Amino acid sequence: MMQPVILIINAGSSSIKFALFSAQDTECLFRGQVAGIGSGHKAHFSLLETQHNRCLHSDERTIQNHQQALQLILSNLAEQLTHLHLIAAGHRIVHGGSQLTSPVIIDEDIFKQLQQLIPLAPLHQPHNLIAIEALKTLQPDLIQVACFDTAFHQSQPEVAKRFALPKALYQEGIRHYGFHGLSYQYIARVLPDYSETAATGRTVIAHLGQGCSLCALLNGKSIATTMSFTPLDGLPMGSRCGSIDPAIVLYLMREKNLNADDISDLLHNRSGLLGLSGISADMKTLLDSPHTDAQTAIDVFIYQVCKAVGAMVSTLQGIDSLVFTGGIGEHAAVIRQRICQNLHWLGIKLNEDANQQQADNISSPDSSVSVWVIPTNEEKIIAHETIQLALGGNCE
Repeated sequence: MMQPVILIINAGSSSIKFALFSAQDTECLFRGQVAGIGSGHKAHFSLLETQHNRCLHSDERTIQNHQQALQLILSNLAEQLTHLHLIAAGHRIVHGGSQLTSPVIIDEDIFKQLQQLIPLAPLHQPHNLIAIEALKTLQPDLIQVACFDTAFHQSQPEVAKRFALPKALYQEGIRHYGFHGLSYQYIARVLPDYSETAATGRTVIAHLGQGCSLCALLNGKSIATTMSFTPLDGLPMGSRCGSIDPAIVLYLMREKNLNADDISDLLHNRSGLLGLSGISADMKTLLDSPHTDAQTAIDVFIYQVCKAVGAMVSTLQGIDSLVFTGGIGEHAAVIRQRICQNLHWLGIKLNEDANQQQADNISSPDSSVSVWVIPTNEEKIIAHETIQLALGGNCE
């Protein structure tokens, strides 16, 4: 009997990451990626069996577009994993706008709505949609489900969604949306396994990685977050600037004669840790670097995170728990230590040994605020939502 599986797709500009989840228990069975799509060089394909982290197949060949990449993925799955039966695909979609507030099965009307949101996420949305189109061409009868990074934040009150701009612009869709929602949804779902207080109380989640944001949870619901209209806002990130005075954009246009594309490239690709340090967008590289500019980048990052935690705490009117997740949050003990040290005024006391040992609970027993390190799993949320929506939670 063939095993029913769900294909999870996270498409970028030059890569497609994928995973296969059991439709029976939402466990990840296999994962892989195609990297280097359309680069002019050979793209690299890899397929791993996750339980033993064993490479089943790797290959290099010229891949011009996402359709060719998905064809390579599907053909390898058919050849290497003959015991599996693909029954649906779930996509991570960055932007659902104000209308698409929960996962949906993708049809023609939904796809048109997603196309209309491209101006709100021009660096992410087009690649997400290209993958949907390519899979539709290759397997027209396969159910495809869209899961949105913005949906989790729909629970925010209206005051958290408004910019101080004319009402007409808000009605046109210029508002705080928030992102990393699939990550926050996963953390909110598993929090009861770690701490009932964190699950039902006032919790700040710090998703720190190449992209960075904070989310204030009250009883497991988002009430505030640092990213807003786009994933560019909020904390400084790997190569993204985070919050800046909007007049800087006007200055760059008037005084430096930069156009919209120039400014977009600067703010998205040449700022953040990379821009501050002039060395790298990678936190580990900066931590290992002896250069003073690397230390400056780290100092600015920690300052801005702590400042934003204070803002999140104010929306919650207090804090019971702090959760670290994401690549930096999960792995950089020294960053967690420095953030917690700067937040001692909240009553946070760190257990240094637990922090260094990557324990789940890294706060001291006498800390007023419990501090946790919880690995995120956006793919599992997508798999769960795809099964629930496309199959009604039943793969039979």
